[in-house]
Amino acid sequence: EMSFMTQEDVFAAIEPVLAGVFEEFADGRTVTKLPFPRIPFEEAMLKYGTDKPDLRNPLLICDVTEAFRDSGFGLFARAVGSGSIVRAVPAPGAGGRPRSFFDKLNEWAREEGAGGLGYIVFADGEAKGPIAKNLEPARIAAIRESSGAADGDAVFFVCDRPQAAARFSGTVRTRLCAELDLLEKDSYRFCWIVDFPMYEQDETTGKIEFSHNPFSMPQGGLEALESKDPLEIRAFQYDIVCNGVELSSGAIRNHLPAVMYKAFEIAGYTKRDVEERFGGLLNAFRFGAPPHGGTAPGIDRIVMLLAHEPNIREVIAFP
Repeated sequence: EMSFMTQEDVFAAIEPVLAGVFEEFADGRTVTKLPFPRIPFEEAMLKYGTDKPDLRNPLLICDVTEAFRDSGFGLFARAVGSGSIVRAVPAPGAGGRPRSFFDKLNEWAREEGAGGLGYIVFADGEAKGPIAKNLEPARIAAIRESSGAADGDAVFFVCDRPQAAARFSGTVRTRLCAELDLLEKDSYRFCWIVDFPMYEQDETTGKIEFSHNPFSMPQGGLEALESKDPLEIRAFQYDIVCNGVELSSGAIRNHLPAVMYKAFEIAGYTKRDVEERFGGLLNAFRFGAPPHGGTAPGIDRIVMLLAHEPNIREVIAFP
């Protein structure tokens, strides 16, 4: 935790430490070179379906909602018309797999709580499968271009409300990577997830809520809180992720009472609520707490990765 510093100052302080620890104890595995990639939250949720992406997995999700809007595939077209989105997950080389491969994944998706897992197979210069039969050629071509699918590949689809579609497409990405044995071996792939949204909207109630850390400094400060759509405000919040594991979460902290009052007001808190709940913090701000921020690496999670243990219970003395 440091005073009078920026987000980049935090990254510059922590990256060499983590890289050095992993290089020393990596036991021959490769480690991401400095600087670690920075991936905005929205990009992570689109491409990986999670804010803890495993970059050893080469599959990239893409949005193909418009390819199904008002299309001949009625199931997806109706869902899109009522506010759902469609995400596509490519499966390189899966076009040559037997029908049982696709049936097994469809059944798995149902067990996971989804309605199923639609797909298109690209083989012998044409698109095959139930979806392809009901989708116009131009729309199929758009899907193929967006997903980067080649002849011999397949593309799987997730259609749901935005948050659910993002999450489940990430689960599908992980499952397909395992099924097709695509995971990069013997490496530690780091990245920073940045630009977290300050707020999110509950899909059921429509209420605006804090999405991550309510005590973070919003990007743009008080002016952003007063003038921007809350759902467009980003915060100085960041996570460092390695191989799909969040090692550390941090932020540039808010240190100004006026910003704190306004930030909580947007989430439905009165000034009195804030004073009753966080009076000690407000007093510290009033006495001149400096701009500050930091991050908190999880030593147990670092050890778990370096020891090649999939379960953190193997490296902590759980009662």
